[in-house]
Amino acid sequence: MTDIWQQYKAPLIAAAVAVVVLLSSVIMVPEEQQAVVVRFGEPVRVINRYRPNVPYGSTGAGLSLRIPFAERVIRIDKRLLSLDMQPQQVLSTDQLRLNVDAYARFRVIDPVKMVRTAGSPERVQEQLEPIMTSVLRQELGKRTFRSLLTAERGQAMENIRRGLDQEAREYGAQIVDVRIKRADLPEGSLESAFTRMQAAREQESTTIRAQGQKQAQITRAEAEAQAAKTYAESFGKDPKFYDFYRAMQSYDFAFAQGDSATTIVLSPDNSYLKEFKGQ
Repeated sequence: MTDIWQQYKAPLIAAAVAVVVLLSSVIMVPEEQQAVVVRFGEPVRVINRYRPNVPYGSTGAGLSLRIPFAERVIRIDKRLLSLDMQPQQVLSTDQLRLNVDAYARFRVIDPVKMVRTAGSPERVQEQLEPIMTSVLRQELGKRTFRSLLTAERGQAMENIRRGLDQEAREYGAQIVDVRIKRADLPEGSLESAFTRMQAAREQESTTIRAQGQKQAQITRAEAEAQAAKTYAESFGKDPKFYDFYRAMQSYDFAFAQGDSATTIVLSPDNSYLKEFKGQ
């Protein structure tokens, strides 16, 4: 064996070097990845670039070659990636502080631009997280807490997605979707909100009752004025009947509704009793 090694040492070493060079020259890119080949720090080509609506088998995945030691490969996932935002506190237009937990889904559509601006998808996530927080604060700060429980929430999410997508394009990424996982009031704020709602309803109830009483007084005054006008017109046509009517009201109050223990002594010629005499 020593003689063979000594005899074929140079060819064996050359063969081993050739194998190493060949293995380092061949790269395997699966369907779910796209690879950026970087030569001396500058991206030169993309293998299996993301293209929408292209079926598997036609994307360019598989074996490829590179120049050993001169070119390196940066692998980037073609699938949707997640961007999770740290829970933030947002102030709504109705002065409620909300604990918001949101996330976004994005994919890298321009891997060369991503490599030049960020270097890696992880770096893109680090750059987009504060931007997402800022865009979310601006959009939710324009809305009430109640609107987040209605169909307006979908429009708010679309506005946030568009605003974040504009920034993501600078890194070669595309924001596909933005969603709010939770939007809750801070601990103890729910009871405070219920108290404010109850106070608002009580104030509204008081206002409605006051308006009702005001309207009732107006209606009653108008009715009394109309009745007085009607009486005046009627009594004006026959003053003697008016005197008779008023005397009957007085008799009813004095004799029928008065205290039974009260004694009234009057002369028969008293003018108060004139209606008892008749004509």
